[in-house]
Amino acid sequence: MFDKLIGNNHIKEILRRMMIKDRVPRSLLLAGTEGVGKKQFALELAKSLVCLSPQNSEACDKCTACKRADIFSFPKPDDKKEEFEKVFFSEHIDIGTVIPCRNNILVGAIRELEKESNFRPFEAKARFFIIDDADKMNDAASNALLKTLEEPAPTTYLMLISARPDSLLQTIRSRCQTIRLAPIETKEIERFLLATQKFSPADAELIARLSAGSIGRALDFDLEKFRRQRETMLRVLQAVAAKPNHLTLLKAGEEMNDAKNKDDYEFYLETLQTLVHDIWVLKHGANEAASINIDLQSQLYKLSETAETTRLAAWLKEIESLRETLAVNVNRKIATDALFVKMAKV
Repeated sequence: MFDKLIGNNHIKEILRRMMIKDRVPRSLLLAGTEGVGKKQFALELAKSLVCLSPQNSEACDKCTACKRADIFSFPKPDDKKEEFEKVFFSEHIDIGTVIPCRNNILVGAIRELEKESNFRPFEAKARFFIIDDADKMNDAASNALLKTLEEPAPTTYLMLISARPDSLLQTIRSRCQTIRLAPIETKEIERFLLATQKFSPADAELIARLSAGSIGRALDFDLEKFRRQRETMLRVLQAVAAKPNHLTLLKAGEEMNDAKNKDDYEFYLETLQTLVHDIWVLKHGANEAASINIDLQSQLYKLSETAETTRLAAWLKEIESLRETLAVNVNRKIATDALFVKMAKV
């Protein structure tokens, strides 16, 4: 049932109308930022179409088909490459998915999907194949998929999921009907977190604001770790706001580039960016709802009193510039030191 999914109510209505009118596209691209529920929407659509007792064209979530539909067994990330060159079926034999091997969807997996998509369904009226992180297909895999999209079997549905749909071949996008999921509203995420009874009201509010509209990110958020890293970034801003404290900046750079924090480097930059954003918001008198770090209002307000608008804009530009260079092979320690020096000078 789509009602159990968080946010994107307009998308639920679109999918409901498609099912009621029996007009679900054979090739569908679900696009949207990471963690907004694309795969859950795809699985719910598949469940609705294999359900033995659909309610108003939606899955009942009670029959044996529904209960088996979204139970998968996947290999571990460090398993051999060969383990990923296949379609992984759920406990319902007519619902399968292809997943990336590390950062690539292998051509062998797409060729296996092409073969499986031509078989008639075993239990349901049709078979459903989900390509997760479809933008991770290389050229060979993409070209192999094109053949399936050009000549779809009459009893097969293909659902592509991507946070970066523009990375897909234009010929693939043109053969799929695209549905774009929007980021989930902060209040909806906050209510969901409170309903789990695992978060205090203050923590739920903060995590919801930091989640950037992603329920997946909110559920995985390590708030204790975030607060430690944010404190470091706050010290950076305090160190560059007035007379530069180079020792503080040096220590912050070393922490960001410590081997144990190598996977968190971009998150440090993102956190620094949100702090500058909040200072900008407070300086220009925006309401509290526009702030992200709601629990640091007093400290950020003090910084906003002395921070010049031109400096804040320059800081945001420098941080964003560094984040963009991470796509290439850059010496992060040198880049970090350069960022802090520029922020202190502007």
